[in-house]
Amino acid sequence: MPVTLLGASEIRALAAEIEVTPTKKLGQNFVVDANTVRKIVQAAHVTSADRVVEVGPGLGSLTLAILESGASVTAVEIDHRLAARLPATVAAHGVPDGALTVLDADALRVTDLPGDPTVLVANLPYNVSVPVLLHFMETFEGIERGVVMVQAEVGERLAAPPGSKVYGAPSVKAAWYGPWRLAGAVSRQVFWPVPGVDSVLVGFQRDPQPRGDEALRRATFEVVDAAFGQRRKMLRQALAPLLGGSAAEASAVLTAAGVDPTARGEQLTIDDFVAIARARGRGA
Repeated sequence: MPVTLLGASEIRALAAEIEVTPTKKLGQNFVVDANTVRKIVQAAHVTSADRVVEVGPGLGSLTLAILESGASVTAVEIDHRLAARLPATVAAHGVPDGALTVLDADALRVTDLPGDPTVLVANLPYNVSVPVLLHFMETFEGIERGVVMVQAEVGERLAAPPGSKVYGAPSVKAAWYGPWRLAGAVSRQVFWPVPGVDSVLVGFQRDPQPRGDEALRRATFEVVDAAFGQRRKMLRQALAPLLGGSAAEASAVLTAAGVDPTARGEQLTIDDFVAIARARGRGA
């Protein structure tokens, strides 16, 4: 599809036209480099057969690169001015009618997506990246895979293995849905305005079979939050309030789950946390 991508000068001109000044509150850092947005689309292996959801399309840099692949796009944008301008921008750059659907909404409140997207590709606002990802994975089971650009520190946490210094609650909760991987670094110089932090691409693939039902997910996440709420403590202490009230009672549940009561949360896999949630449910 012959699509013209946005350049730095055109992005600034578009922003001026609709009187948009990038705000930290909305996490707006617009990508002004065509090579970078193409890199994101390639990392996500987007094809013309894909239905893509993009969160925070902004002025349309990444949107156009996704549409260039021939895929259809549902774009979720919280800024009313940007949402209103996006269709005209993509039409002016060679995209046919019907390829783009714009949802003027807060991504954290969206519960229905037109077109039933199966791929998530986005430059996520730094301040809400993890909540948005977890909300979309929980709410839209049809999303099978994706690549998102996030703050480097956040991306490293999402992809961290057990035992890593940055392994934490986001790592475990993301792993509930499937494996995550770092898919490349992104220079801060490709953004306008230039952020004070580096960015990375993070890819994910949803497991073919769900790890459990919604009740088990909630129970597991409750254990995860308790374990990392006091991450320096042994699990028998950190989980005591949740698993009976005493270290001895917590130890009994942990032992029934096949987990060492003297371990710490950062040592456990997602399967370990699931086992604890199941054991707790059995009243072990």
